[in-house]
Amino acid sequence: MLLEGQVAVITGSSRGIGRATAIRMAQEGAKVVVNGVQEGGVWDVVQLIRDQGGTAIGVVESVASMAGGERIISEGLREFGKIDILVNNAGVVHDKMAHKMSETEWDLVLNSHLKGAFACIRSALPSMRERREGSIINMISVAGLTGMIGQLNYSAAKAGLIGMTWTLSLELESYGINVNAVSPAARTDMTMPYIERAKQTAEMKGESFPEYWKVGSTEDVAELMLSLCLPRCRRVTGQIFSVNGGKIGVWSPPEHRIVATQSSRENGWEAGELFEQVLSAYVKV
Repeated sequence: MLLEGQVAVITGSSRGIGRATAIRMAQEGAKVVVNGVQEGGVWDVVQLIRDQGGTAIGVVESVASMAGGERIISEGLREFGKIDILVNNAGVVHDKMAHKMSETEWDLVLNSHLKGAFACIRSALPSMRERREGSIINMISVAGLTGMIGQLNYSAAKAGLIGMTWTLSLELESYGINVNAVSPAARTDMTMPYIERAKQTAEMKGESFPEYWKVGSTEDVAELMLSLCLPRCRRVTGQIFSVNGGKIGVWSPPEHRIVATQSSRENGWEAGELFEQVLSAYVKV
């Protein structure tokens, strides 16, 4: 088995991508910590894994606080003695245009995605660093890479996770711990409302269904997650992967280009000059 003897914590694994990942890793021999906030959903996945001959425990807890993240990790350490794999998958959405978004809606999303990942990472790192091995995967979204109307909180959280992925990969590479992120497209409870809305819009306009919403399955995502956690892949780090059905891609870090220079710096830049030489090229038409 590919993960024989490994211990995996997958947050938000009572449904969707997290559920598929927990089941798949258990099938390959990993001992799994299943997490979620709905007790019934957590124990359904635990029982399914056990029925298939795997090993799993459930921790009903929110990741949105430092105490919650610490409890999830500590339960895994107490039961299995170590943590080899951490998948930061948990999170919620509260979509709204920026001028209508409340502080509560902002905090709920930022805490569940960004603080939740930090809470679990912070608790798991001492053991991983001491053993000098481990694998961390952060679940991100195209919203954090390109932006998405109506998702200011979600985009900010996912962009934060991208920066976290790059920084942690640098900090932990010498400890044998790889850190990557995955931007998935899959049919889940979270995405189905958007897919249905896109279908209805296309039908109303008499257009074909957009390619963007022809997404793959949660099992497709789980297979990529499994691959990134294999011991032989531990030198793959600091990467942002995408997966949509049979298509897997990789996002490159932002490229910095010098677009204007001054031969003399005696007087510095002038705003009008900057527009003519630089900014006019970026005016949207």
